Amino acid sequence: MRRSLAFLSGALLIGALATPAPASADDGGFTITDPRITESSGLAASRLHPGIYWTHNDSGDGPYLYAVDGRTGKTVATLTLSGIGRPRDVEAVSIGPGNQIYLGDIGDNLGGSWPYVWIYKLPEPKVLKSRTVRATQYVVKYSDGPRDAESLVVHPTTGRVYIIDKKEDGGHLYEGPAKLSATGTNVFRPIAAVDLWATDAAFSPDGGQLAVRGYFGGIAYDWNGGRIKRRARLDVPLQGQGESVTYTADGSRLMYGSEGKDSPVQSGSVPGRTEGGGSASPSGQGGTRTGGGGGTALNADYKVGGLALAVGLALVLGVKRLLRRGPR
Repeated sequence: MRRSLAFLSGALLIGALATPAPASADDGGFTITDPRITESSGLAASRLHPGIYWTHNDSGDGPYLYAVDGRTGKTVATLTLSGIGRPRDVEAVSIGPGNQIYLGDIGDNLGGSWPYVWIYKLPEPKVLKSRTVRATQYVVKYSDGPRDAESLVVHPTTGRVYIIDKKEDGGHLYEGPAKLSATGTNVFRPIAAVDLWATDAAFSPDGGQLAVRGYFGGIAYDWNGGRIKRRARLDVPLQGQGESVTYTADGSRLMYGSEGKDSPVQSGSVPGRTEGGGSASPSGQGGTRTGGGGGTALNADYKVGGLALAVGLALVLGVKRLLRRGPR
């Protein structure tokens, strides 16, 4: 969860500009009220339990996964993972076929120093109650060396796992093996560029669209069998430290989460989604196009985010100049 000085200044300004009213179920959002959840870094909508969202803390917490009710913001179950080592930096959660939950222990606060990272898989309980659940641990390496990442997604039909690394000038989509091995090392290989400083990503329920978010914006891609094509900018809400995104279980909305105590989860539109609830591209395999039915056209700027970052950079430079000049 390494942050650059420029980002921290911009994030502070974003927080000051945003000052949103608490999210509520009335507008499709909610506020996470559990005092244990102070660094919600991943979000996944349950298909087995509609209206429930799985989340987890960032580094520093134990092997815990929380089920949060989207109507009240309250935690209704806490899962404790067994059968794994001590988590290092859990950054993402995704749900694959058969209601299997995947946790990505893929963060690298040292900027790409860990020789390997881990993925944990566990079955989603049919009954929501606090319990200990045995998980499977997978060892992951990248074909081109260690790196920091905060985005892990599992395709809802193929079950294949993907990771997007986190770089300020844009990263890559990494594809894992067709089936993860619990006994060997799973090598992930880059297959496409992602033009974003990615903090999380999510597949639409039908697997036709991939949403990738960052601190100051996001991009919707047509999945196109892994040959991703940019579709539209996402209307990401202003958040102090935007860390997570998921589609609702029915795919009608995108939900954006942020770190912090009493953090809001805010609702946003899905590019290509028509007012009647249908998709403008049923197959999700279309080519590049401008955003419609939610989302911003591809040539749109992250105006507020860019402004905030610019002012943040100006603040940083001003502080540095003052420090260099010292007292007179």
